[in-house]
Amino acid sequence: MKILDFFSSPIGLGHVTRDIAIVNNFENITTNFVTGSGAAKILKNLDFKVQDVYNPPSFVIQNGTLKSSAKWLWNYYQYYKDCKKISQRILQEDNPDLVISDEDFAVLTVAQNMKIPSILVTDVLETRFTKGLISFMERKMNKSMQEIIKKCDIVILPENGNDQDNIKRVGPIVRQTKFSREELQKKFSFEKKTIVISIGGTDAGVFLIEKALESISKINQDIEVVVISGPVISKKFENVRNLGFVDNLHELIFAADLLISLAGKSTIDEANTYGTPSIFIPIKNHFEQEDNAKEQGFVFDDINRLDVLILEKLEEKRNQVNTNGAKNASDIIKKLIN
Repeated sequence: MKILDFFSSPIGLGHVTRDIAIVNNFENITTNFVTGSGAAKILKNLDFKVQDVYNPPSFVIQNGTLKSSAKWLWNYYQYYKDCKKISQRILQEDNPDLVISDEDFAVLTVAQNMKIPSILVTDVLETRFTKGLISFMERKMNKSMQEIIKKCDIVILPENGNDQDNIKRVGPIVRQTKFSREELQKKFSFEKKTIVISIGGTDAGVFLIEKALESISKINQDIEVVVISGPVISKKFENVRNLGFVDNLHELIFAADLLISLAGKSTIDEANTYGTPSIFIPIKNHFEQEDNAKEQGFVFDDINRLDVLILEKLEEKRNQVNTNGAKNASDIIKKLIN
């Protein structure tokens, strides 16, 4: 029996959801997850073996805009150093056959020093959080990140395109469901046109919930609104179904008539795969979310015309797209570990 340690970044929930999609294709492989926060909670709910040991820094969001990015980057560097110590202890205890990291660069450094084969799953090959003088620190971190990436046995990107050196592009990695859309609508009691509002694993998207509910209130249609506020937010919103934290967002997305969400890569991939019309509003100044949203045709300022977008998207036809990204990724991993 092969032993695999899977270190999944707990910054948001998108990393762990795609990692679950990959691991669901494994056979005869013992997988030990290492993560923290809401990501650990999802894994525990699904009965995966997980160590809840990471405590990532929080983004400071004001009115939908990322603030104090330099301070966050400094806090992330301290977090990175803590993760190196934690991961070294775990790898020494587990002695795994393979280490997989979903954007946890600390463990890759440790694994490479210990000569343990390593795979990186990522959709970001460099960061662009800072500008001006302070960006020298980020450039230095990016240079170190590039060196780590080069030393990985394989780098898996959840996007379409050609392979290059050790980089394998496998297509979008999404969780599968055994239910039809009609079965899920019945399961969730979605009897009207249903809008799902989701903001991921942090409190960064509260602004989007509030703005979306304000916009929906102006629409003269019989609509049910389902709010998935995640593991951090305890607030209950009025005149909606508050589901709080869920471990099957992909099924709720499939069942919905419209998704309103922040612009996380995994949520976008799940919505596109299941053909659900969607509106993706990025956190302003968050380079990754802004890039993701732009690819889908959205910018932060679209938050000021949500009422128009909602009406347009409710009339949009569904376009379901098949993807084998999770199986492709798992096949690559199984080939290396065997």
